[in-house]
Amino acid sequence: MGKPTGFMEYERETAEEQPPIDRVENWNEYTKRMSDEALQTQGARCMDCGTPFCLMGIEIRGTAAGCPIQNVIPEWNDLVYKGHWKEALQRLQMTNNFPEFTGRVCPAPCEGACTLAISDPAVAIKSIERSIIDKGFENNWITPRIPSSRSGKKVAVIGSGPAGLACADELNQLGHKVTVYERADRPGGLLMYGIPNMKLEKDVVERRINLLCQEGIDFVLNTEIGKDVSPEVLKLRYDAVILCTGAQQQRSLRIEGSDAIGVHLAMDYLTGVTKSLLDSNLEDDQAIDVNGKDVIVIGGGDTGADCVATSIRQKARSVYQFGKHPQLPLKRTEDTPWPQDPNVYKLDYAYEEADAIHGADPREYCIQTQKIVKDSKGRVKELHTIQMEKLLGEDGFHYFKEIPGTEKVWPAQAIFVAIGFEGVEKELPLQFGVKVSNNRVKASLKDFKTNIEGVFAAGDARRGQSLVVWAIKEGRAVAANVDAYLAAEVCK
Repeated sequence: MGKPTGFMEYERETAEEQPPIDRVENWNEYTKRMSDEALQTQGARCMDCGTPFCLMGIEIRGTAAGCPIQNVIPEWNDLVYKGHWKEALQRLQMTNNFPEFTGRVCPAPCEGACTLAISDPAVAIKSIERSIIDKGFENNWITPRIPSSRSGKKVAVIGSGPAGLACADELNQLGHKVTVYERADRPGGLLMYGIPNMKLEKDVVERRINLLCQEGIDFVLNTEIGKDVSPEVLKLRYDAVILCTGAQQQRSLRIEGSDAIGVHLAMDYLTGVTKSLLDSNLEDDQAIDVNGKDVIVIGGGDTGADCVATSIRQKARSVYQFGKHPQLPLKRTEDTPWPQDPNVYKLDYAYEEADAIHGADPREYCIQTQKIVKDSKGRVKELHTIQMEKLLGEDGFHYFKEIPGTEKVWPAQAIFVAIGFEGVEKELPLQFGVKVSNNRVKASLKDFKTNIEGVFAAGDARRGQSLVVWAIKEGRAVAANVDAYLAAEVCK
């Protein structure tokens, strides 16, 4: 695939980014489009490697290896190299419902599994994918696909995140009438409110939602199943119900002072800012504002990084992000062998911005928060920490040990807790009578069925917190099984 000697002739190149010092003054996506010529050169780097591990899509010790939805990456790389953009789009759409989302927010495990990445920088797969779909919309190659016939079957999808949208898209194209229920005022789930505009502008999400509407999918907003509509009514109205509610139960901080005014869950902060930005360009005073405040983000993941970037745009006085693990290695280590996605140190967009504005990477490693101190009015005043060291025990497991004498007091007027998600919000599945196990809706991986007839589950609600690309895979898979279930019902 690509030019046979391309990987030896050309260096890896990715999309240019707006300089950090400039982009913190706006809420726009910070990456720019590459030229067609540059992208064709990048496509030429794809090797004729025989076994393309980039598309195998498996998990190795809980980490993705290759593309979970099995995008046939070498094929569209080759088509881009040859300048056949429309054909590349057709090939991409055969496996991916929403390349405009994955091309922006996916961490690209496909690149970690690229054969070229064994010894050299990987093919710029993510940049190529995004450009293919963007060019498709710009050239009006993407138009509504209206099903030629309808099955007469009705399906309700609860939740409009990537899993819900993917299964709705698939079932609609199979001829079933699909209604998506969303409790928020806009569809898109975490794509709309959980991921900041800097990474995914919302007109990109709205463009896809509008297309799905034109294709025949109905969206019912501001409607919470279990409160506004009962599960019993829903099961009577529809031939199948699919729970795609995500894993939205955030982990809270359970330490002294965590109830102080100014301590917020990270997703509440990000959602509020995005909603205010969309509703009023941040003029309605409905979002948490950290202007002039000392901000501390507890949790070392991507959600925490998004809080850092958002705080910087709100002109926080200082921003730090606390993580309990050591700094990651600069290169792939033996515990993440190829083709597993390498767990290595990266200076992501938020950290580049913090360095540009405040003069340093905001991350603090191997740090444990001991307590939060309030002022006389119950507001957060400061945060107390101690450093830790990560040790390997005789049992083969790692543990953390506090280092005496490393205690420190940090001034803080805003703290954002970004320590992950416990799992699904249990109230809704329990109202359906669906079993919940290990904070996940219990549904078969084979057919996505729950213990209740006609009720299915997919996405983070079923598998736990994961990537957008895994949610799309789950949505596509549950749709195929629901279609088989509806066909079997017709034959009874």
